[in-house]
Amino acid sequence: MQAIFVTGGKQYKVSEGDVIYVEKLDFEGETVEFDNVLMTIDGENVTVGTPSVEGAKVSAKLIKNGKSKKIMVFKFKAKKNYRRRQGHRQPYTKLQIEKISV
Repeated sequence: MQAIFVTGGKQYKVSEGDVIYVEKLDFEGETVEFDNVLMTIDGENVTVGTPSVEGAKVSAKLIKNGKSKKIMVFKFKAKKNYRRRQGHRQPYTKLQIEKISV
């Protein structure tokens, strides 16, 4: 069983047992459910929603919240003595997909 769902403005294709990193979610508790499922795949049965599949849910377990590795943002303009350096760490939520129900 596989599904494609939307969270944080991005689409993720998952199956049961997968571990994924999504944009940081603000929620309390151990599990979270996503009901904006665009498509489900069960063997040869494919269900495509318009725009989402009704009654389909993806349940996931929260593993941890964290920040990714630091990237450097460097702005530079030649011959103008302009240099700006800034670091950025994007927050994320690590999830383990537990169940996909239709």
